[in-house]
Order: sequence, then C-alpha cells, then structure tokens
Amino acid sequence: MTREERQAYGKNRREVVHRVDQANWAPPAQRADPVEALNAVNKDRLPDLVPIKVGRMAMSPFNFFRGAAPLMAADLASLPTTGLRVQMCGDAHVRNLGAFAAPDGHLVFDLNDFDETIPGPWEWDLKRLATSLVLAGEDAGSHDEDCNDSVLALVASYREAMARFAEMTMIDLARYEVRRHSKVGCVRDVLAKAQRATPKHTLEKLTVAKNSSRQFAEQPPLLHHVPEKVAKSVLAALQPYRETVPPERQQVLDAYHPVDVAFKVVGTGSVGTRDYVVLCFGNGLEDPLFIQVKEEPPSCYTPHLRDVPPFPHQGRRVADGQRRMQTVGDPFLGWTSIEGRDFLVRQLADHKAAVDPPELKGDALIEYGLVCGEILAKAHARTGDAAEISGYGGSSDKLDKAIAKFASAYAEQSVRDHELLVKAIKAGRVKAIHAI
Repeated sequence: MTREERQAYGKNRREVVHRVDQANWAPPAQRADPVEALNAVNKDRLPDLVPIKVGRMAMSPFNFFRGAAPLMAADLASLPTTGLRVQMCGDAHVRNLGAFAAPDGHLVFDLNDFDETIPGPWEWDLKRLATSLVLAGEDAGSHDEDCNDSVLALVASYREAMARFAEMTMIDLARYEVRRHSKVGCVRDVLAKAQRATPKHTLEKLTVAKNSSRQFAEQPPLLHHVPEKVAKSVLAALQPYRETVPPERQQVLDAYHPVDVAFKVVGTGSVGTRDYVVLCFGNGLEDPLFIQVKEEPPSCYTPHLRDVPPFPHQGRRVADGQRRMQTVGDPFLGWTSIEGRDFLVRQLADHKAAVDPPELKGDALIEYGLVCGEILAKAHARTGDAAEISGYGGSSDKLDKAIAKFASAYAEQSVRDHELLVKAIKAGRVKAIHAI
C-alpha cells in the first residue's frame, strides 16, 4: 500500500478502539492478587535473592512499578488494542532510558533495557512509559498537574515524531538519532554522569588490588565471587558468545583476557536471575573491560501474545530486539547458554547512566516527557509502520488526553498494589531485605 493508504488504514483502526477509549482502566473482575502473582513469578528466581527484590519494590510505588512488569502485562492484555504491532521495549519506564557510549565513543540517549522486549501492541509500551512518568513525578514531589502535563507532552511528542518518521525514507529512519537532549537539563545531567562513568571508574568501584592485578571486591549479597566450577562454566560460555558478535568485534574481544568472575545483583525486576560479571584486561591494568552475562527468562508478555512464535533462545530475543530498536548500541552485544539456561552478554559499564526520579520535578518532568516521546516513537517507527500508527494518532490531542487519564488511573492502581505488598511484608506473608 502507499503511505497514504497505510495512514488511512491506521485511521480506520479508530473504529476498533476509539482514541478516547484508550483512557479506560478498571481492574478485571478476576484480577489476580498482586502479591500472589508476584510470588508466582518469583518462584523461578534464586530464593536467597527474592527478598532483596521485594525489599526494593517496597521502597515506593515507583520502585514497585519497576518490578511489576508481569502484573501490568496481564492488565494490559485485558484491554482491547488497535492491532498495530511494533517491537515493544516491554518495560518502558523513565529509568529504562539513559545514556551509553556508541561504538565510535560519542554518548547516546536512548532506550537501554530490553529484558521484556517482544513484538506486540505499540500502545502497551506507551501506556507503561506514561504511567512511569506519573509515578516518578509523584515520587519527586511533583504536583498532579505537572504529572498530567508530562504525559500530555509525552504523547504529543510521540504523535508528532511518528508523523515525521512516516515521511522519512527507511534509510534516514535507520540513521536517525534523537538530539533533543542537548536542550533538556535533566538529560544533560545524565550525559554528564555518563561521561564520568568510565571503565576505570567502574574498576575503582567494583574491584580491589590483588598481588599485581585486581579482582572483584566482596560486597555480599550484591557482589561476590562464585565457586570455581561456576566460574569455569561462565568463562567457557564466552567462546560461543564470541560467535554472536561481528568479526571486527571478535578481534577486539580477543585482545582482552578474563581474570575474575563474580555474581552481581542488578536492577529491580531482574533481581533473582543469574547475573555474572567478568573482569577482563587488554593493554595492561589501565585497560579494563567488564562483561555482563545476564540470564534471560521469557518475556512476561509471552503468555498474553499467543500469536507470537516461540523464541528458541531468550538471550538472542533480547539482543535482536535491542538491535532493532536502538539506532546505535553496545558493540559487544550477544548471547550464550550455560547449563541449559539462556543468557544475554553485553558490557556491564561503558559510560552508562540514567535519570533519578528526584530530578523529575516540575518543568524537568515535562521536558523529560518530550524527550521520551520522541525516543519511543523512533523505536516503534523502526520496527512497525509509522504511517499506520500516525494515522491512528492523528493531529488532535484526543490520544494525549486519553493516555493521560489511563496513566493517572493505572498509577493509582500501582499505589494500591504497592500498599498490598507493604502489608504482606508486615504480616509476614513475604520476606523483604533492604539491600540497595
């Protein structure tokens, strides 16, 4: 079809789901108890680490939201969709956008977490990101009006960017990098933090001197060495991983030699999965490379997307999704397997940084919404049909207002779910450990 015909098709999807109906949220009659649902997810995690995950989720409604993607996946699946598909980030929230170094060394601001990525409805990503703006704004002490305005800015930016992308050549879209951050204070701050987050800085933060070299520090339960058998399995898995990166990157990897392996607890939703870090050195002790070998379970959206074919390797699912959505990315991104489990492999720290919710207050929250909208639209346009999505969104603010209403309502749902978790901890139903 022509671009005009695809835009018309997208516009016709309003008959399937009216834009104003994107505002609707009410918990389904058979909605699972959130605490029990989280317990079910955590059964597949390392039991000694689950209390750390629970403790982090209990800190605030926003932190709860970060670890509750499986809950929202089930809730979103109870709602009608337009039927327009993209590669979803799956866990689009304000902390999962951030800065990192491109292969040529310049700093990029983009989506940077893809554990839940999977083909699915574009509106699921947009609704999750919108809700996170409200919760992060509330966490920072922003007024309700600012939280609402930030979502309006997010969706307007998404619509307007999608309309521009619908006019682009596919080659120009593949090259497009969001540069709006140069004028946004909170994003500039993130880029400044990323500039300082060098591998040498990580070396000082995570390692200690040993004889004439260095090794990971013992910081239990968040960072600790693994038994020799596990370390050998991790190092052995790096050889098949090597084959998943381009030849020119294999050459660089071959110049680095592993000297130590440890287990590291990362994030909120990922706590309880197996996560290993490997310290490597290249041209002496001033040339460290940190490799992360991170277990990847199936996406939490898998049970709700029956028409998506199964993925033979979950690490590859994440790597492929990341490569599709990002304009530039980690040059060492790949995947491997250890004892029948799927793992993603990437750099642990290379000028990486993210915004902190306390920074998102007032005008900063609204400005951040504008940036997030363009970045999400860019990822969706690369992997879906920008003309169709633009045709659905249109040029009015109907969709903006609808998503803002949804975000406010679902943020309230997250607050209620968070309260239930806190009560369950106090009642002894679940155990929590506060380990930052």
